[in-house]
Amino acid sequence: MIKVSIIVPVYNVEQYLRKCLDSLINQTLKDIEIICINDGSTDNSRVILQEYATKDNRIKVRSQENAGVSNARNNGLKIAKGEYIGFCDSDDWIEANFYEKLYNSATKYNADIAATNIIKVRKNKFRKFLSFNCTGIYEDFKEKLEICDIPDYSYITNKIYKTLPLKESKLLFEEGRTYEDMIFSVQILLYLKRLVTVPDTNYYYLSRNNSIVHTRENDRDSESAMKFVKDFLKFQNLPVNYMVTTTKTIKIFKLFQIKIKTRGKNFKIRINKGW
Repeated sequence: MIKVSIIVPVYNVEQYLRKCLDSLINQTLKDIEIICINDGSTDNSRVILQEYATKDNRIKVRSQENAGVSNARNNGLKIAKGEYIGFCDSDDWIEANFYEKLYNSATKYNADIAATNIIKVRKNKFRKFLSFNCTGIYEDFKEKLEICDIPDYSYITNKIYKTLPLKESKLLFEEGRTYEDMIFSVQILLYLKRLVTVPDTNYYYLSRNNSIVHTRENDRDSESAMKFVKDFLKFQNLPVNYMVTTTKTIKIFKLFQIKIKTRGKNFKIRINKGW
């Protein structure tokens, strides 16, 4: 039985793809399938995918004309057969025990979602981006939003989702836009009931300056996604000002950045050096 289906959208990432695939095929959890959706790559990504598929029959490669990451993920969802579904971006990588830890916790606590830590990697510097210190069980929608820091950190790649309720929800990624994760995340935490946090493994998120989310033309998508989140929370009778944070950044001598995040009456300060 396939325990976890891992959906990997791939587009022009020949520089990073091997590291990603190596981390997937070397997982301690062996009962997995790796669904790679080649989204019209024009570099050597397709060749690398075929090379790895020849070596490991758990890798399934599907090629399509370029239609964007949301379309690729949605097409991966259609063919996923695992008990749980995970998403991995093709320029990122994970620890060897990543899916075993998530799957074991999800099944032990009968959870629909298992979530773990994210480490942000930029210019060979590593920083804990989202961290869970202990195992916790959450079913209340507001608590799940808070523990996952949604919408600020609307990541789907540090989680696995139980396939049956995910597909029954009929929730898909909105196509033709960025910040699709934000819209997906706030909804899936409502539709899937029980979430477990897993403290002792990591997803490594590579922050690249040429990433699509770093381009100014996507500011409109960001505003649109945040408006969706606010409207969705209002519909669920949740206090929007409490859930959505405002961030102010203060630079000191071009060496430090102090980020002050306010959520309702609460605030927290993060100091970053060299970021």
